[in-house]
Amino acid sequence: MTWKKFSGEEIKAPLLDAVSKAIEHESSIGNKLKVCIGTDSQVKGQITDYATVIVFLREKKGAFMFINQDRSSLKMSIKERMLTEVQKSIEIAYSLCDLLDKYNVDLEVHADINTNPMFKSNQALHDAMGYILGMGFVFKAKPEAFASSACANKMVH
Repeated sequence: MTWKKFSGEEIKAPLLDAVSKAIEHESSIGNKLKVCIGTDSQVKGQITDYATVIVFLREKKGAFMFINQDRSSLKMSIKERMLTEVQKSIEIAYSLCDLLDKYNVDLEVHADINTNPMFKSNQALHDAMGYILGMGFVFKAKPEAFASSACANKMVH
């Protein structure tokens, strides 16, 4: 799994090392962090492109993010695709949660799922929320899920 910075620079270190280094750097300069993880996808013909982001929010001082992009040729319903997005986010959240606990950094998992029943993605809301909360993570859906609906969304197009 290859991760990049927003600049496009590839992160060569293992993800845990890169996140640890980023947290240590930010705390050494006095920044309090919160981490938000989200995934978005876009279907293009037979291919689905995914972008997963780890957004490091600096309290009152902006943010930066790590990005992973991948693609799949599996055909799936919108509900399956929404839950695949959530699964990708949870995998990363789960791999980072012990490290974030160690540094006392809050974590949120963001799902690009609309809370309005008028939108197709809403059919996955209940399952996604149960999945994320059941794993013990803080859950945010649209319109509060900026990691997936704004940050990852920009990286998947």
